[in-house]
Amino acid sequence: MKLSLQLHVNGQALRLDVAPSGLLLDVLREQCQLTGTHQGCDTAQCGACTVLVDGAAVKSCNRLAMQCSGQHITTIEGVAPNASDLHVMQQCFSKHHALQCGFCTPGLVMRALAMVQEDVPAEDQAVRHALSGNLCRCTGYEGIVKAVCEGLTLLRSSAPGATAP
Repeated sequence: MKLSLQLHVNGQALRLDVAPSGLLLDVLREQCQLTGTHQGCDTAQCGACTVLVDGAAVKSCNRLAMQCSGQHITTIEGVAPNASDLHVMQQCFSKHHALQCGFCTPGLVMRALAMVQEDVPAEDQAVRHALSGNLCRCTGYEGIVKAVCEGLTLLRSSAPGATAP
């Protein structure tokens, strides 16, 4: 049995048929073909599957798609202003070498974008605490923390075009 689900994904209104037990992660990856959201641990521990649901960071591997009915979902594919430009936070990740293999990066960027709305201070300790639910096995976090601190500062400034999704 499938149920009809309405979502707004990356600014696009979608009507999908999903199983009542279908996970948001699976719907995004399989039905929407948005594979930038990664499947990591399947227990909401690693954060690779983080997306924004109405602006809040959510681990999509343990959220039923039906729980998101009518809500606005933003995935990593939806944060850049266009196909050739990176979002400010993505630019900061690149500048500070805040990625290596890249598997965790989409979830980290999405978590960082949620921090803008959460008023997380652009300070090392506050950012480290806010990132505690997102794991990276490659970088050691130094570059990630620097990138997020700079990104938060830039996104909160009055610079034109520097807004969170």
